Amino acid sequence: MIRNQIHKVLSTFQSCGVHALLMGGQACVFYGAAEFSRDTDFAIATDPQNMGRIDTALAELKATVIAVPPFSRDHLQRGHAIHFRCHHPEAAGLRVDIMSRMRGVAPFPELWQRRTTLNGAEGTIYELMALSDLVLAKKTQRDKDWPMIRRLIEADHAACEGEPVLEQSRFWLRECRTPELLIDLVRQFPEVAKDLAAGVRPLLWAALDGDVTTIEAALAEEEWMERVADRIYWNPLRRELEQMRHASRPN
Repeated sequence: MIRNQIHKVLSTFQSCGVHALLMGGQACVFYGAAEFSRDTDFAIATDPQNMGRIDTALAELKATVIAVPPFSRDHLQRGHAIHFRCHHPEAAGLRVDIMSRMRGVAPFPELWQRRTTLNGAEGTIYELMALSDLVLAKKTQRDKDWPMIRRLIEADHAACEGEPVLEQSRFWLRECRTPELLIDLVRQFPEVAKDLAAGVRPLLWAALDGDVTTIEAALAEEEWMERVADRIYWNPLRRELEQMRHASRPN
């Protein structure tokens, strides 16, 4: 069940017409891979109209920026996250983080087209980042994100009823991080697996051979490469944040 504080944020965004996609730990809960999180993370559109709508929504939530950078379209478009703390009685203390640009993730208009829309029992519409995009957004330096990717794919596979469509099987084969499940998937979809192994994910050859040891080593290498890429991506943004923190300190 969604917490009342988070529901207040989602319903406020909805009533203000904000184009925002729930991501992070709260989105994982909806996709069946529960993660406890005190934050609520969103990807948002940064066109002037939507920036105006989110300004209205944040004002209604009595949300204030709690760290650098300040809330601006420029900072969002550069890839920074903006952090807020809500002071509205129905969402008091809840942190809301918003982003627009993320490493390896499509621009917001594409995310919006692929979004998952759920209808809450209380009438609130929940707009979630599509599972495939959420998985890409989780490929970070953070230790907690990699087990979550694994659980997200396992949960999606377990929830599938009947024969999956081709694109769903391709998604699982591209992103699955469970050796035993990968071996089952390549047996079920051998031609798709061979196609992906040849050009997208070579470790699928090891899955086709049923070689768990090689799969585990290849998964570790995949993770390491993504962590390095994420660190390289964030280094200049971190330097910018440090400069902003320094500039904000009293002389």
